[in-house]
Amino acid sequence: MVDPLNAWWAQQLVLCGWAFEPDPTAVSAELAAERLVYLGVEDRSELGWRLLEAFPPGPPNALSQLDALELLALAAAAGWLPGERARAWVRHLGDDICAHYGDLDDWLKALLAIRSGEGWVRGDDGFYEACEALARLEQDGDGVTWEMLVARLAQRDSPAPLWPSAPGEAVWRLRAAFAPTLALPPSPGLDWPDVAAWLGEVWQVHDRDELIRLMLWLSGQGDRYGWDLDASRLLEQGPDQRQAWLAGLQGAEPYGHVLLTFLTRGEPLEWAAWDWLRLVELAHAGWCLEWLSQEEAEDVAAHALDLLSRRYSDWMALIHAYQRGRSLFDGRDRCGEVPRDWGLLLQSPVSPWREPLGDLLEEPLRQRSRAAMRAWRREPHHWVLALASIREPDLLYRQGIAPPVSAARRDDARSYLRETLGLFPDDGADGLRRYWLPAQAHHLNQLAADASHAALPRNRTPFGEPSAVALAQRNALADCSRHAATIHMAEKYAFYLQMTMDSGEFDAASLAAQAESLRCVLCRFYPDARRLLSAWAAWESVLPDGEGPLLSHEICWHRDDPGSPFHWLDWKPGAWQEPGDRPSLPRFTALALVGPLNTSAWSDPLPESPRECEAIREWLDGHYGLHSAEGVAEFLDFLLGSGDRQEYQINYAPYTLNAARLASEIATLESDDCGEEERNHLLRLARVRDNEDGCNDIDMTAWDIAQAVDLAIAARQLNWLDEAAFAAVLERAMRLATEHYGGWSAYARGLYAGFSFFMGETDERPAFLASFREALVAWLTGAPPLAGAWASLDFPGARPRHWAPMHIDTLPGDARTLH
Repeated sequence: MVDPLNAWWAQQLVLCGWAFEPDPTAVSAELAAERLVYLGVEDRSELGWRLLEAFPPGPPNALSQLDALELLALAAAAGWLPGERARAWVRHLGDDICAHYGDLDDWLKALLAIRSGEGWVRGDDGFYEACEALARLEQDGDGVTWEMLVARLAQRDSPAPLWPSAPGEAVWRLRAAFAPTLALPPSPGLDWPDVAAWLGEVWQVHDRDELIRLMLWLSGQGDRYGWDLDASRLLEQGPDQRQAWLAGLQGAEPYGHVLLTFLTRGEPLEWAAWDWLRLVELAHAGWCLEWLSQEEAEDVAAHALDLLSRRYSDWMALIHAYQRGRSLFDGRDRCGEVPRDWGLLLQSPVSPWREPLGDLLEEPLRQRSRAAMRAWRREPHHWVLALASIREPDLLYRQGIAPPVSAARRDDARSYLRETLGLFPDDGADGLRRYWLPAQAHHLNQLAADASHAALPRNRTPFGEPSAVALAQRNALADCSRHAATIHMAEKYAFYLQMTMDSGEFDAASLAAQAESLRCVLCRFYPDARRLLSAWAAWESVLPDGEGPLLSHEICWHRDDPGSPFHWLDWKPGAWQEPGDRPSLPRFTALALVGPLNTSAWSDPLPESPRECEAIREWLDGHYGLHSAEGVAEFLDFLLGSGDRQEYQINYAPYTLNAARLASEIATLESDDCGEEERNHLLRLARVRDNEDGCNDIDMTAWDIAQAVDLAIAARQLNWLDEAAFAAVLERAMRLATEHYGGWSAYARGLYAGFSFFMGETDERPAFLASFREALVAWLTGAPPLAGAWASLDFPGARPRHWAPMHIDTLPGDARTLH
């Protein structure tokens, strides 16, 4: 039985110059394709636009509707559209035509009027004769009459959807921003003949791996990253600073002018749609070229839709955001423009955008796409990339399938490792362990907990007070008390790890294990990306690194942007294994006894490389004349058993009981030419006479303890002390400190007195003493926070006084801390 709608469709094609044929699609595929090209429809995307034009938001254009009927017949015959979809479009055309024209005469008159308006002359192509022929058929009741058409359309059967609507296909409606997608799967010949050339010329993408990296970059960073950071900083600046920023753009001034225009007129600073809509187009291109499987392409498009629907409430908001991004990219304000094609998408009754934006994504596909995005970043090295990208954003071009590292990049990484870190290939991947500093994180956590409870050390010390700036930095730690501080140390470690990976000089498997350890630690301390990035931003705001600008804007961007790779990492904690050792709290306290005699020991010392060992041996020889493990062991016994304090008691303390003898001895030495040894003796006698820095009143055992710990650390680095011997030295040092002092302040006075008393002759003595006093102030007060560790530690044997941090990011061995 002949379908009246199909027959009516065939009748209308007579108006297009076709011979009448009961089946409107009964033309060869080759001829149909040639006719489509002749009519200016070279691919399915253009066909989609022509069909949309047949359904304008206002009054209909009868000629566009007739042209659409012909295009649908040709597309179905050429295999461009499934037959059911072509008939669904014809059904909608029939409904619209019958809704606007009362009968065939009205329809034909409308067509003739438009043709006349276009300059058509009767008889030039048989159009008038065809209209008369249809009119006679209608008058005679032959063929499909208008009445029959209306009756057929009144049958409310369920036609096929106009746009791909099978599970997973609705996401491609987003692509209508560039070209409507009428049918799937895509084909380069039917949908995008120059797709490979487009990818190469516009995106410099030539293979699957490059495409995947580009898509992950667009979803996770894109152009919006730089624009957002510029905008956030400009919002904090005045007119003069903004103009200075514009002047420094060096060739990008048009972009700067547009951004400043947006700021001036209060335009919403939102343009992520620029990245995420183009992501859909790239996924379609990859599917066209078969660089992506159907599932991969759907996952990427669904991810874009997921992100867009979380950011925008409707299609209009999405379009405005895209136009802002396009304006910034082009360096020309296009916000007042809505392209004609987009007007059709927003208002046409058959637009693929008629369905609400938030309803396009089915939940199963949403979950599948989220899993796919995490799968691309499952390897632990993506954690390293994400963390290191805060300092070096271009690293995020390496997501997915990592590209080969360029020779220039390898050279830069090697130079950085050698010159900045002193890390060489013969150190091995284990050399990185020295940069894992959990004790530093514990110190910061403890200071933050104390600051939040107003329990920080007193500002006044025997050596002065910290600067106002240092105190302000320390007191600001109160704002960080809820955030574990490991991220402050771990992000730097991640950057160093990335440099070792890029250098190509270290064992890849060992570096991968380090990355996995880093991932597991951060997953334990931070349950999700938002918590980690909030912690990082909090610590960055109070502990900026170096002289450069704060990274707070970059960190907060990743926290707040739903596409940031931080939100798509694998957050499942694995087996607990840190990249380096976590010392116990008693061990950390023992190491802190070295005080400012050396840099703060934030981790257990490890055997060093031959290169570092040579420098340590030179130091031991120059300062102590020690050349062997046996010599160091003997000297450690001396320091902890008697040390310089015994020399004072034997050779100098008796003079405090006989001032006359002391004066006579000084006079005798001053009257003769003194060698170096006699000169040092004379200087010490003078210090006894003047009781300089309280040398006659203060117990100077701390000087011996600090030296012993310092030497023990050096010996451990040389592997001259094994772990057991090193632990024994620290235990003796702790016991000696407990016996002689009740707190860090008294210990500091003893250390300073010994440092001052036993210093040899030097013109730099005043500068050395001033620097040491300043360091002691910082160690005692924790201002600035990373100067030293005393402010966060209970002195050995002293009564506990610190507040427990609010999280588990602490050192083991503290019996007072409950978790």
